[in-house]
Amino acid sequence: MTVRENAIKVQGPRPINWIDFASRYGTVFAALVIFVVFSIFSPRFLSANNLSNVLIQISALTVVASALTVAVVSGEFDLSVGQVAGLSSMLVAGLLVLNNQPVFAAIPLSILAGLIIGIVNGFLVTKLRIPSLIATLGMGPIALGINYAYSGGDSIYAQMPDSFYYLSTGRIFGFLPVPVLIAIVVVIAVHTLINKTRYGRATVATGTNIVAARLSGINVNRCRQIALVISATGASVAGVMLTARLGTGQPGAGEPYLMDALTAVFIGMTCFRPGRASVEGTIIGVIIIGMLDNGLNLLGAPFYLQNIVRGVVMIAAVALAVLRGEIRFF
Repeated sequence: MTVRENAIKVQGPRPINWIDFASRYGTVFAALVIFVVFSIFSPRFLSANNLSNVLIQISALTVVASALTVAVVSGEFDLSVGQVAGLSSMLVAGLLVLNNQPVFAAIPLSILAGLIIGIVNGFLVTKLRIPSLIATLGMGPIALGINYAYSGGDSIYAQMPDSFYYLSTGRIFGFLPVPVLIAIVVVIAVHTLINKTRYGRATVATGTNIVAARLSGINVNRCRQIALVISATGASVAGVMLTARLGTGQPGAGEPYLMDALTAVFIGMTCFRPGRASVEGTIIGVIIIGMLDNGLNLLGAPFYLQNIVRGVVMIAAVALAVLRGEIRFF
């Protein structure tokens, strides 16, 4: 037995650092508490049908928030995701109903619109050096204006192809809802991109310390550009999913995604690796939002209470992380 092995044997197992444990998994515990509370006060909450509905309802938000996480990891914010989702939502409805385009053409064209907006966002941030908060805050109303110009401000209520509705009502193997499958694929793809690829490591370095990353030879502008393109593209995918679920195109339907996605990302920054955005943390945030919305509905709470609760949860999560020094904004 070596000296090192003897030393380890004498020291024994390390004691659990409960403060660190609470910092990493406290948000997960809070999600479990919310789950238990709604299970107690609403018997319908635990039903298989209701839990399946929750997963379907949060699928589009999962796509938006996961893609937005990439932007936050790179050190940027995308405040246009809600309007981009609304634009793609109206575009796919219009292309299918007003322009009689086939599904296989309408969906890619609608997603392409989001990708283009992401490219413009990246150009404004990396070439014109406009802070992403300002650039994307300005791009949001532009996307909304294009939305209204295309639709004339009217919602689109008409029968769409059955193959399009499959995005919301279809099931794989008879039990896995298609929107849930889409969300799972996006989550896995984003997690792999951030944690398993050279680009992901470079993006993490860029978001952690852009000056050090640049001095290390990382093309920080490329990382930020791609991150903003991914964020906008994810929002446009969610917009298509939203139209398939609602069966209509509504100009402002995607706007709530901004608040919900940011809340999910910030909640996620308080768990697992506090202070850092991560896909797994974002998913916990999405689940919390989904449970709160569904649970409050089942309890008969007024709709405005859901918005109040979302705001309180976001402020509380971020405030706690800031006070503990896990998140810094300046």
